[in-house]
Amino acid sequence: MQVYVVGGAIRDQLLGLPSQDRDYVVVGATPAEMEAAGYKPVGKDFPVFLHPRTKAEYALARTERKTAVGYKGFAFYTGPEVTLEDDLVRRDLTVNAMARAVDADGNFTGPIVDPYGGQQDLAARRFRHVSDAFAEDPVRILRAARFAARFHDFTVAPETVALMRRMVELGEVDALVPERVWQELARGLMEARPSRMFGVLRECGALARLMPELDRLWGVPQRADYHPEVDTGVHVMMVVDHAAGVGASLPVRFAALTHDLGKGTTPEDVLPRHIGHEQRSVRLLEAVCQRLRVPNDCRELAVLVAREHGNIHRSTEFGAAALTRLVERCDALRKPGRFAEALQACEADARGRLGFEDRAYPQTERLMAARDAAASVDAGAIAKQCGDRVDQIKDRVHKARVRAVAERLGVPE
Repeated sequence: MQVYVVGGAIRDQLLGLPSQDRDYVVVGATPAEMEAAGYKPVGKDFPVFLHPRTKAEYALARTERKTAVGYKGFAFYTGPEVTLEDDLVRRDLTVNAMARAVDADGNFTGPIVDPYGGQQDLAARRFRHVSDAFAEDPVRILRAARFAARFHDFTVAPETVALMRRMVELGEVDALVPERVWQELARGLMEARPSRMFGVLRECGALARLMPELDRLWGVPQRADYHPEVDTGVHVMMVVDHAAGVGASLPVRFAALTHDLGKGTTPEDVLPRHIGHEQRSVRLLEAVCQRLRVPNDCRELAVLVAREHGNIHRSTEFGAAALTRLVERCDALRKPGRFAEALQACEADARGRLGFEDRAYPQTERLMAARDAAASVDAGAIAKQCGDRVDQIKDRVHKARVRAVAERLGVPE
C-alpha cells in the first residue's frame, strides 16, 4: 500500500503557509490489511483508521456516488483497485486535489501528484472545481465561499460560479441542515476577509436562500452624510471586515454582520432614512438565529447590538441618567465582558464607512467609565438601609448609580 498526504496541507505548502492538519489517504489496501498493520478502525460512513503510534486519521482511497439530495446523500466504495486519481477527482477544488507520497514516519518521498491542474490554479490565484461531481455536494458552495474569505486575493472561476448557480437553482442549497450552514458561515466569519465569502454566496444566489434578511440589504440606500458608501450591503461588509481586521471574536463578527438587518425592510417612501430599524433588526435577527441554530453567545450579543447600537453611537450626547439606563439595559454590570464586545461591534459599525475608517470613537471609553462608576455603587448597603421597604431598593440603587456616573464623568444628572 502507498500513503499520501492530500488536500490543504499540499496547497498551503505551495503557498508558503504553515501547514494545517494533514489528511492522509491510503491507496492499494483493504480494511483487513490496515488492521493487520496495527491501524484501529474508527470510520462510520467509510473506512478510516487511526495510526497505531501517532493516532492520525488515515482514510482508504474511495469513490462516491450521489444517491439523494443534500450533503449526506452519498454511497461510498473503497477497494485496493481505487487509484489516487479516483480519490482526488471527487474533491471540491483543484487546489485541494493535490497529493504527495510519504513514508511511515510522514516524510515526503516523491513529487507532488497534481492530475487536475491545482498548481496552475494556485499560480493564477483561482478557485476552480475539479469535476462536475462538485455539484453533488451543496456544502462545497459554502466551502468555496469560505476559501475566498481566507485567500481573499483569489477569484472563483466563472465556470465554477455558473455551476454553483445551477446548484442553487436546483434546490441543492435548500437541503443543507442548519447546523452545517452555521458551521461554515462561522468559520468564514473568522477568516481574514469575511466579505469575500458573502460576495461569492451572493454571486451564485446562495445567500438569498440561506440568509435572505442579509441579502436584501444590497441596493438599500442610506443617508450619504452618515454613510458615504450609501449602499447598506456595502456598509455591512465594511463593518464585518473591520471587525475581522482587529481580530474580534466570532460573537462580535456575527453582531457586526447582523446589526442592520432591519434596514432591508424600511418602506421605500421614507428612504434613505431608517427610523426604527433597530427594532426591526432584532425581530429579523431572532428569526435568523432560530433558523440557523446560532449559539447563544452569538445570538445574545447580536441582539444587544442590533437593539442598542443607535443609542451607543449617540451616547456622547447623554447625561448621567440616560447613560445609566443604557448601561443597565445592556446588563453591563453583570456582564462587563459582553458589554465590551458590544462596544467593539459598535466601533466597527462606526468605522465601517467610506472615509470613517480611522475616526475616533470616544463612546467606548465614556461608556466603560460610566459602567465602572455605576458598578461602584454598593447595592447591598442600600438594600440594608431600605429595611422592610424592599419596593424602594431598585429605584434608590438606580439613583445612586446616576449620581456616581455624574460625578465620574462630570456631567449633569
